[in-house]
Amino acid sequence: MQCPMSIYKACDIRGVYGTELDERTAWRIGAAVGTLARRQLGIASPAVVVGGDVRTSTPPLMRELIDGLASAGCRVTSLGVVPTPAFYFALDLLGGDAGVMVTASHNPAAHNGFKLRIGPLPITPEQIDAVARLADTGEFEVGSGAVSSAEILPQYEAHVAALMPPVGGLRVVVDCSHGCYSTIAPRMLAAGGAQVVPLFCEPDGTFPAHPPNPAVADNLQALSARVREASADIGIAFDGDGDRVAFVDRRGRVVRSDAAIVVLAQRLLPGHPGRKVVYDLKCSMRVAEAISAAGCIPIMERSGHAFIKARMIAESAYFGAELSGHYFYEALSGGDDALYTALLTMRLVAAEGPLADMVDAAQPYCITPDIRLPSAGLDVPATLARLTEAADGDVSLLDGLRVAYPEGWALLRPSVTEPLVTLRFEVRHASQLRPLVRRFLAAAPELLARMEPYLHATETDGWQPFQS
Repeated sequence: MQCPMSIYKACDIRGVYGTELDERTAWRIGAAVGTLARRQLGIASPAVVVGGDVRTSTPPLMRELIDGLASAGCRVTSLGVVPTPAFYFALDLLGGDAGVMVTASHNPAAHNGFKLRIGPLPITPEQIDAVARLADTGEFEVGSGAVSSAEILPQYEAHVAALMPPVGGLRVVVDCSHGCYSTIAPRMLAAGGAQVVPLFCEPDGTFPAHPPNPAVADNLQALSARVREASADIGIAFDGDGDRVAFVDRRGRVVRSDAAIVVLAQRLLPGHPGRKVVYDLKCSMRVAEAISAAGCIPIMERSGHAFIKARMIAESAYFGAELSGHYFYEALSGGDDALYTALLTMRLVAAEGPLADMVDAAQPYCITPDIRLPSAGLDVPATLARLTEAADGDVSLLDGLRVAYPEGWALLRPSVTEPLVTLRFEVRHASQLRPLVRRFLAAAPELLARMEPYLHATETDGWQPFQS
């Protein structure tokens, strides 16, 4: 096997640099992407756009990736270091037939990977599987490619600025996680009229301040503290490649993604009755309730930015969101852009006042974090089948098993890469949680037994049954 199968995920390719993927892997993936683009699109010399993040392993991986693409006959345009939203902007602006962004997104510094697009639509698991097979077999097309470069950031910044009117009068702390937005975001926010307090805004692919994942509250502690110290109106955190965003209110509280989605939905959707809105199946019930209350149609989709974006396009949806901090817009052709979301949220704060007040009115019900249980010794498919057959609520098999009840919902998803299952629950009142868990897992006593320690845990045991 030329490339370990562990690097191929549902929406992208990721692994530990030097062990799971290296320059040789990058060359083979480049040749595979170029080959697949030629065969699927019927183009002898596809135009392929390539960008990369700030990781120290990105330059050598980009060089070999580009060489592999060119060897397959592709005409490659290299953007250099750009945020992922700017990469997708360039892919459309330059008329690319395919594109590869070298990044591991929010993963730790030791990781790297590739986000792909082949054709006009988001990448599919089937296309990633095809890339994996080609990279393994080496059955590549051969051609005389060409390589050029393009500077896209000025046009990208002008594009975002044109979509969002200036926002004056706010003091904003921006944590760029030493990632791709480190120089761009402070400049753009200041150009919009904000007083910017930069935090970790020096590009550094080792991510020395904290891991570049703003979906983890522990990574936002410094941002929370700086917001309080600076008496700022809002704190904004971007991930490593700039497609995820998280917020801190002026009290220094990390804003749950569910609540941020509700805040945006309540303000973006009125006036657009009947429009469709796509949301992640892990989101709080309050998200669907807010969408329906605005007269719009909630559409639940499996987790994963490529799945949400594909559904946005298929449904001609107006707005979409994923719990991890991706936000999607019709105005961006169904795509996501963390900087656009940050500017939009700043505009809401400037118009309506403290984000804290908006968030307090939009909190989820009693919802658990993801609970990861070992599945060793379990026949997971048989367990899922038993639970599905015994379910006494509204069943969805969109991604694992999700059962909705009058008082809440339960979700069970098996891992495809580890011997684990992940569970998540939400109820309207705290007293309903333990009965709902036992009801959902009654047909799988062996799994319920593994869940029991969590049912009896308290916050002092180090597990918070409810996120607040």
